[in-house]
This record gives sequence, structure tokens and C-alpha cells, in this order.
Amino acid sequence: MRILLAEDEKALSKAIVKIFEKNNYSVDAVYDGEEAISYIESGNYDVAVLDVMMPKTDGLTVLKKMRAEGNHTPVLMLTAKSEIEDRVLGLDLGANDYLPKPFDSRELLARIRAITRGKTETDKKLKLGNVSLDRTTFELSSPTGGYRLTNKEFQLLEYFMYNPERVLSTEQIMEKIWGFDSEAEINVVWVYISYLRKKLSAIGANVQIKASRNAGYYMEVCNDK
Repeated sequence: MRILLAEDEKALSKAIVKIFEKNNYSVDAVYDGEEAISYIESGNYDVAVLDVMMPKTDGLTVLKKMRAEGNHTPVLMLTAKSEIEDRVLGLDLGANDYLPKPFDSRELLARIRAITRGKTETDKKLKLGNVSLDRTTFELSSPTGGYRLTNKEFQLLEYFMYNPERVLSTEQIMEKIWGFDSEAEINVVWVYISYLRKKLSAIGANVQIKASRNAGYYMEVCNDK
């Protein structure tokens, strides 16, 4: 399951990311409303967790824009405000749930499960060629075998499968998967692509991750396999 987290308190954001990743969720974290809108428009998320009070654009405005554009991704609003009027406003704008700060991690996870409970099996699995990627269990599988991917392997393969035949630069991948604040070296992208190539080959996948000289990497179905 893929989550967008928009929370401007970086310490809290990092803590929430760790909670989600520990529970096998894939997370993109942003720190203001404008970034949230950009990520929502370019990504495909199972749920968005939006802080109400954010710089540049507040969470309620992000939510209102999502719903106005026909985006029905489940939304959980986070806020320090506990007044009933604020909760009612968020729900009336289209939020699926509302969680005041401070909160217990168990309640956060329970609310995420509750608002995503109606997702169908087709939402949970990505398919390309003869492989499928289960977004709930992180399982990569084909008719001849399968692997449970690590968090970063899953995020990287999901990114490629959402963008078949699109060349993704190393910088785009680094930013998307490891984030702006990562201390990882950029060659970590090649390392993880190598991991995925080996696993795809081992299960007889007819999709490959290929390099485009001086441009980046892309995934395509190879019909000769």
C-alpha cells in the first residue's frame, strides 16, 4: 500500500514514516501543501495523510482541490486542532477521517486500515507482462515463482511498473524513492536496479529494466521471452 504523508513538522513526519514502513507501507513524505498537490497529481496513492496546518497551501485546500478534480483517494486529516467545527469542515470537504494530535500509533494504523478497507483486488496488484506486484504483501510473482521484496525494492519496482517504457533519470529515482534528505549515495539506484534485475530473471519475467544511455532507466515487456 502506498501512502502520501504531508506533514510540515519534520521530526513528526520522520516518526510517522517509520511507523508506516515498519508495517510494510510504502511512503512518500512531503512538507508543504504545494508539494502535496504535485505528488498527488503525479502519483497513484492508496491513501493521503494531510496535516491541516502546512506552509504554502494548507491541508484543507489540498483536500478541496483533490475532490474538485475528481480524485477520490481516501484522505486522513491530521491536526492539532480538536474543535468540533474543524473536524466537521474537513469531513464536509471530503475527508474520510480525522485524527487530532497527539495520537497513538495504533490508532493511526487502525484508521488507515479502516479508510482503505474497501480497496479491490485490482487496486492491490500491479501487473505488467507476466509479472504481478502485490502492493499489500510486497510479493513479486510470475507463473514460475516469486519473491517478497524489501521496502526499497518494492518502491522502485512499483515506480517502474507505474511508468512502463518511460525513461526515469537516476536523479528522479533518487528523489522519488530515497527523498531529498537522504544521505545515500546516488549509486544506490544502480545497486537496487541490479537486485531487481536478478529477481525478475530468476522468476522468468518477460519484463526487463533497461538502461537508456545518458538518460536513465525504463521498464518494458520483452515479447521474445
